[in-house]
Parts: sequence; structure tokens; C-alpha cells
Amino acid sequence: MATQLEQVAALLKEAGETHHLVYRIVDGDDPDWASWYADWLIRLSELPTLLKATPVRSELVYELVRLDREFNRAKPNEPWERFYARELLQRFPPAPV
Repeated sequence: MATQLEQVAALLKEAGETHHLVYRIVDGDDPDWASWYADWLIRLSELPTLLKATPVRSELVYELVRLDREFNRAKPNEPWERFYARELLQRFPPAPV
């Protein structure tokens, strides 16, 4: 069974693949990508179920932009999806049951 980190990372990877398909005509170029990702993650993925709460869209957009900058600055030795997942789980910890 996948850990919560692995599940969130998989959702982020799926969001990235879906975004690339939707924006293929412009080779994935989308200056407002974080807004698209946040909308998809909140409305069309299992993220709210995994977190046991629905993040506020604007907060998620902010975090995605922040994480993009941090990832590109730090250049960690791991896939972006895993880096983002770990940080998002710290920022939006699952609600107690």
C-alpha cells in the first residue's frame, strides 16, 4: 500500500501529465499553470480525500508557485512530485479523523 507521500506525489505527476496533454498545442506553455493544477487537484483528484479536507484554492496556488521557485533554487536530488508532495503535506496536514 502506498504511503500518503507516494499518493500525493502520484497525483501531482498525474496533474503534470494531464496538464501537458491539455496544453500540448503550445508545448505545455502556461504562465498560469499553478492555477490550473490547483483547480484540477481540488476538483478532479483525490487530494481532498487524502487530506481529509479541501485546501483553499488560492492557498494551494500560492504553495505551488512557492514550491516551484524553491525546487528550482535548491535543485534537490529527487523528482519534483516528491518534493512538492512532502512540502504540501507539511503545509496542509491531513485533518484528524
